Amino acid sequence: MKDQHVLILGLGTSGLSMACWCAREGARVTVADTRAAPPQLMALQGACPEARFVSGAFDEALLAREPWAFIARSPGLMPAELQDVFAVARERGVPVLTELDLFAQALRDLSRRERFPYRPQVLGITGTNGKTTVTSLAGQLLDRAGWSVAVAGNIGPALLDVLAAALRAEAVAQAADDQREAAQAAEAEALAEQAKAVAAASPAEPEPEDTPPGEAPVPAVGEAPAEPGASDGPVAAETSPADEAAPAAPDDEGPALIAPPPPEPPQPPHLPRVWVLELSSFQLDGTASGAWASVPTAATLLNLTEDHLDWHGGMDAYAQAKAAVFGERALMVLNRDDERVMALKPGLVTVKVGNRNRQVPARQWCSFGLDAPNRAGDWGLETVNGMTWLVRALALDETRAKGRAQEDEEIYFQRLMPAEALRIRGRHNAANALAALALATSTGAPLAPMLHGLREYRGEPHRMEPVAIVDEVEYFDDSKGTNVGATLAAVNGLGAERRLVVILGGDGKGQDFRPLAAPLARHARAVVLIGRDAPRVRAAVEEALRGADVPLHDAGELVAAVPLAAELARPGDAVLMSPACASLDQFRNYVHRGEVFVAAVRELAESRGMSLEGGL
Repeated sequence: MKDQHVLILGLGTSGLSMACWCAREGARVTVADTRAAPPQLMALQGACPEARFVSGAFDEALLAREPWAFIARSPGLMPAELQDVFAVARERGVPVLTELDLFAQALRDLSRRERFPYRPQVLGITGTNGKTTVTSLAGQLLDRAGWSVAVAGNIGPALLDVLAAALRAEAVAQAADDQREAAQAAEAEALAEQAKAVAAASPAEPEPEDTPPGEAPVPAVGEAPAEPGASDGPVAAETSPADEAAPAAPDDEGPALIAPPPPEPPQPPHLPRVWVLELSSFQLDGTASGAWASVPTAATLLNLTEDHLDWHGGMDAYAQAKAAVFGERALMVLNRDDERVMALKPGLVTVKVGNRNRQVPARQWCSFGLDAPNRAGDWGLETVNGMTWLVRALALDETRAKGRAQEDEEIYFQRLMPAEALRIRGRHNAANALAALALATSTGAPLAPMLHGLREYRGEPHRMEPVAIVDEVEYFDDSKGTNVGATLAAVNGLGAERRLVVILGGDGKGQDFRPLAAPLARHARAVVLIGRDAPRVRAAVEEALRGADVPLHDAGELVAAVPLAAELARPGDAVLMSPACASLDQFRNYVHRGEVFVAAVRELAESRGMSLEGGL
């Protein structure tokens, strides 16, 4: 893209990253934003001073400024905002790319370089909930296995920033390697010259006396005497005419190799062996038929519940965007407990195996779930004598399995570790662990060290994070539970172990809260409501809770909800703050909401004579 005019739409985190990447590649970059002073403007001017910034509408006038080679759109921009400018771009034949397209093109170019062609494995992770946990955990598992890994995407930092940093580090390391090799070569050459000089200064060896005729020369010390009849020239093997005419035996196994196959090119020693990418529906939207389709080697769609429907325009469009994570060739890792996800399972095709036709999946896939797996390659849970294990199903006899339908294989369970050994709590986190294992093992990394890494993983902040135990009641911060699906997973996962007092409410984003009613009636001791949309939550769950004799309270503010929840809880219960709503009605963001919750729990503990300093 050197010297090409490139237009970046939107100056958010991804827009800044794309601008810096294109400038690094030599493009003439213009960044456009509808805001006069977006928050990243100073960062753009500092990191990429050669880029030009323009503010105003995304319209035909913007496209008329330059002969754009392509337009790159930031993932946060809603499709409705871009309809007009995209229509003009199509008329003018200007391609519209995404952050993932630029990443894919970069990998394609790196795979073609002459020295150390770069072909990493790429794991894609998406879903309504659990993305960050699975991404972080998969990265940790591969790191524990000793593999170099880059974790990027929606989890942060931006993937093009990580790639640019990796290439800069590679250039520095490669320069050091080249300098070291040059020094070693110079040293070897100097030693060779020194040896030649020593040899030239040494007196010549005396010529040996002629050997009398008929006598063999006396061998030097340590030299074997010549065999009778031996000569200095090559000796041909004795053959008979029958040997010369004999054809190859019919049982000979194929033709002899004329030359060995060329070796695989060495992997770049200074670049990540595996990329683990958390991808949002915004990032995946519009990538299904682009350069990204050939990139992922394995990918998962963890779950699909209503979220961001205002952005996508409906559930079908949302699901379609999420499904783009699989590309064209990735191993599909599917959640078999989610009907919408399993609807993406590849169909069967007929192939000939020997003399028989067999039905096999159109592409590779495996599944994970909270039940026992029934198909080789799948992951799940098995309970034996009251203990629940994370397990993987393996074919009982690999030789007999060849040519058989995967569902017909005899399997056995490889027990990996007890679910109780996980530091992350709840059955939904057991499912997250299984998904991370399925992805990480797809790379070929060794399993044993990854299981040690799984035991060590403590989870991510504000995602089912244990805060404290006060008077035998444990408090959990799940402020990242910003939609109904996330809170369902938290309530069902933690509620399987104990009764819950659940704090709900906030900015409901137009969601349907009715799916919460039955799980709350089953697992909650009480429900406490906060935030702007508390009345909508109450209307959706009140009838079911009344039927189950579960009290429903309005606290209004989170700081009032915590002591109220403490009064309602009993020893052995848990207080779960998983709002099922966004936070912007009362807080700066979900992190701020989580911090307020933790501070309220600390204040509660201190009021009861406990000190939690250093323990939160």
